[in-house]
Amino acid sequence: MLDQYTYIFVIGTFFALLDAYNNGANDVANAWATSVSSRSISYRQAMVFGTIFEMLGAITVGARTADTIKNGIIPNDAFKGNAGVQMLAFTCALAAASTWVMWCTRHSAHVSSTYSLISAVAGVGVATVGASQVQWGWNKGKGLGAIFAGLGMAPAIAAGFGATIFMLIKLVVHMRKNPVPWAIYTSPFFFLIAGTICTLSIVYKGSPNLGLNKKPAWYVAAVTMGTGGGLAVLAALFFVPYVHAKIIKKDASVKWWMFIMGPALLKRPVVAVADEAVVPNYAVVQEEDDLFQSPASAGSDVDEIYPAEKDKSLATHAIKEISYKELIAEGDEKLHAKMLKNRGPLGWAMRTLRDNPMGAGQLYELHNMKILLKRVPATVVCGLLYGLHYDIHAAQTGVHGTPEGARMERVYGAAKKYPNEVEHTYSFVQILTACTASFAHGANDIGNSVGPWAVIYSAWKTGDAAAAKLPVPVWQLAVLAATISIGLITYGYNIMKVMGNKITYHSPSRGCSMEMGAAITVLVFSQFSLPVSTSMCITGATVGVGLCNGTLKAVNFQRVGLLVLAWIATIPIAGTLGGVTMGLFLNAPHFF
Repeated sequence: MLDQYTYIFVIGTFFALLDAYNNGANDVANAWATSVSSRSISYRQAMVFGTIFEMLGAITVGARTADTIKNGIIPNDAFKGNAGVQMLAFTCALAAASTWVMWCTRHSAHVSSTYSLISAVAGVGVATVGASQVQWGWNKGKGLGAIFAGLGMAPAIAAGFGATIFMLIKLVVHMRKNPVPWAIYTSPFFFLIAGTICTLSIVYKGSPNLGLNKKPAWYVAAVTMGTGGGLAVLAALFFVPYVHAKIIKKDASVKWWMFIMGPALLKRPVVAVADEAVVPNYAVVQEEDDLFQSPASAGSDVDEIYPAEKDKSLATHAIKEISYKELIAEGDEKLHAKMLKNRGPLGWAMRTLRDNPMGAGQLYELHNMKILLKRVPATVVCGLLYGLHYDIHAAQTGVHGTPEGARMERVYGAAKKYPNEVEHTYSFVQILTACTASFAHGANDIGNSVGPWAVIYSAWKTGDAAAAKLPVPVWQLAVLAATISIGLITYGYNIMKVMGNKITYHSPSRGCSMEMGAAITVLVFSQFSLPVSTSMCITGATVGVGLCNGTLKAVNFQRVGLLVLAWIATIPIAGTLGGVTMGLFLNAPHFF
């Protein structure tokens, strides 16, 4: 055991946790932005489901992609048995990657934590063992050539999968004269697809931790098809009768728990007939969302909901000319005013900060120190709970009177709106696909943080650089999966607000297509032990589904361009940070 390098292990552990936190705040937030943007699930529900399925995916499947990060970029024998240098190398890689992603998250710049870490590891490899020792080629699917091939392949493949699934829904359901029955009766098929994808991700090529990688092909096929088919049968027996009674019969007395009645709901007499089916409103812009923008900023969708408010808003903006910064500040003030009325801990914390501003003089003045005793706990509470109450939809639609607001008005106007009854059916499918996407993210992206951390831990514990080839301990997967979830809960809103509806108009039928397309892509890459950016996959699928509207105007290519620019910039920046940091530490003057 390398006791003399315990400090490196501690520092490496800190940056591994920071990298996982940033992964949750950046990548996972983007993965769940589709579900939240479609209104199929609330932000708080996304946090709960995200925590559960991220951990399941990381623990059962995540070890495979971690091996590529550990041994695929820098050959293990390049360290010549020097475990201390190996520990330092991966610590510097984690420090560079986590610092860059944290800066980007703070400025709402969505980047790939996967490619950030891979670039940092490559930069560290150049500084440590020289460029000739870094695996720049394919290296049996584990070299940089194979990994960076995903930069162009993954978004395009995900776009193809997402567009194919949505076009299938569009042809089978949306283009019908009466789409509601078609949506209900074909829903088991989409449950079959989603269930099969999730099961396949566990058993195909199996998880080393579960011993599934030793199972024969017939076992894999039987379990996968059996689980997917079983889910489809359950959907036909319980889900179809439930939505039939609620939507087609328009029985307002049907409660959520009545799905357990199954086929009996088909014969149940209508107790309370409603004029319209009692389903949520899945329109992107709704009256209660008027925090960041005026109702007029969402195009035809808003005209149908509240035209009077549109005229009033236009008149108000015509009279009062205000600057861009003032418009943004006005939106923030409205959001904070709503939060200040909260009766829970967040409301208390925000009122405490508002009513106890710092006084005159320096921080060490006695009256300021007393104020700090009140502000510090309030600041901690705000940091933990602010995201829980943030209005994602209002932030995504933009501020009326700004260039961004005008772009979103154009994008939403180019997208066809489908009946809420149809979208309600797909909201249940999207919950399943969202969980599948989260599972896929845990399976793939946990390797980003746990790979280097596992190397640092094994080298520190055994003193042997070759120990990096040992399996990743389950407890390390669990710890970092939990840290990823904390990142999503506390800071994910900062990325989620610039994704989802910022790219194209979202609805449950579109959203489940995007998520299934991205999940299939991530799992395909994961089965070949290729780390791929989940964020790139969901973005590609989002663009693919957006183009299914039949016009380029339905996609906000300005936002897509910024995303691509950030992805490309990540490679040289993270690589340079990692290489320079390692070079400084490795070649610093010292006494012998």
